[in-house]
Amino acid sequence: MPLDALIRSVRRRSGLSLRQLAGRAGTSHATLSAYEHGRVSPTIDTVVRIAAATGLRPEVQLAPLVADAVERGHELELVLDLAGEFPARPDRRTAMPVFGRRVPVGADAT
Repeated sequence: MPLDALIRSVRRRSGLSLRQLAGRAGTSHATLSAYEHGRVSPTIDTVVRIAAATGLRPEVQLAPLVADAVERGHELELVLDLAGEFPARPDRRTAMPVFGRRVPVGADAT
């Protein structure tokens, strides 16, 4: 879950308003709103304060970047496979509509 959604979810589950949580966490409600909407990223210290203000303690799990790279590589492979299904050059025999050509009203458009 992205950090902005996590902060919003934790605040809502705690039953606190933006102003209440901001006051407990030592920040402004405008700043907390910016965190919840992803406009600004809080520091780790701020995340810890926000979590403590809701009665929680954050736990951090570190994962190797290689796992993300493998996942992204798989996505790239799928995209390249999809791209391979389309011809590199259009078939000249394919009938394509002509855009921008004016046809008089009542005239045959073909």
